[in-house]
Amino acid sequence: RIDLLLSHLHLDHIEGLGFFTPIWDANCEVHVWGPPSPGHSLRDRVAAYFSPPLFPVHLDEVPAHLVFHDVPETDWELGPVRVRGELVKHPGPTMGYRLEEDGKVLTYISDHEPALGVDLETIQPDWISGYSLAERADVLLHDAQYTEEEYPQRVGWGHSSIAHTMTFALIAKVQRVFMFHHDPLHSDAQLEAMLVRARELWGSDRDGLALSFEGMQIDVS
Repeated sequence: RIDLLLSHLHLDHIEGLGFFTPIWDANCEVHVWGPPSPGHSLRDRVAAYFSPPLFPVHLDEVPAHLVFHDVPETDWELGPVRVRGELVKHPGPTMGYRLEEDGKVLTYISDHEPALGVDLETIQPDWISGYSLAERADVLLHDAQYTEEEYPQRVGWGHSSIAHTMTFALIAKVQRVFMFHHDPLHSDAQLEAMLVRARELWGSDRDGLALSFEGMQIDVS
């Protein structure tokens, strides 16, 4: 059994699902969790992608046993892991997730604009989108798409500047931050420069800050 937690249904977050090898194994059971939406089930929304001309195979033709779940309003268990999902600020229904096992916490908030043009430090923490998910997490994977100079022209697009990401992490008192959702127009050199700036905001005397990359493995213990 495999469980997939989808943050939302924007194409850049589900286009890899059709190339996820286990769904082509008839002996595999894949449980897909995602944000609820009025009027359309999660299965129907994913099926809109699994259809020509976007994808050559219909969802009903996928060999694996697929089970779709709306994320519940209360915590739930996936094996030894306790999971909580909450809606966060991003266009369309979008989830952030908090996963806890043996006292260790990993928080995943891939697409997130908690500030919406406002200084986060002026807001009570409990009123900040995603705060309860990230509070005192050991690891936080968080949207850090824009530089501080880029963000003012992109307010309301649903993504964070590196300053917002670092402020959010500091307010939530997380231990380690992995910058996520890189802008596709940014070069590797630009991302490295953003990491340097993020370290200035995070504090030069603190470890635990890195750029996320494909294939990365994170030890939460």
